[in-house]
Amino acid sequence: MKFRFCRLSWLALTLALAMLPAMTQAGDLEADKAKLLALENGWNLAQLQRDSKALQALLSDRYVYTDYDGTIMNKVQFLEDNKDPDYKPTVVTNEDVEVIIYSDVAIVIGKYHTKGTYRDKPFDHWGRFTDTWVFENNNWRCIATHTSLTVSK
Repeated sequence: MKFRFCRLSWLALTLALAMLPAMTQAGDLEADKAKLLALENGWNLAQLQRDSKALQALLSDRYVYTDYDGTIMNKVQFLEDNKDPDYKPTVVTNEDVEVIIYSDVAIVIGKYHTKGTYRDKPFDHWGRFTDTWVFENNNWRCIATHTSLTVSK
């Protein structure tokens, strides 16, 4: 009987230890989701303030941006585009944002609204975005963005 009890205790301990990483991951998962939402909000602020240095810290060196009009930019081009003095945003916001995490990769989807002027012509864009993030060098970095316009909010 004593052996059987030890064997059952060992089994219970083994199962508990096996579940520990899953419980830890669940906690980390929520922390990572919160971190990614904060990074997305920081991104919006950096674009609103045209702060390419702040944006640079969020982007992987191999970043690829696909705009709603089919334009494709790498990291350098995207950062230069953000510094364009003809681009004057007054609103850069996201809503209905969802974070989906797969190990060290995350997909962030949502709706965006940008408003301002470009070359003295007003723009008011509503659309959807997909950002793909990878956890590299102990930080989340965006590796790809895709945007599309929608007809209305």
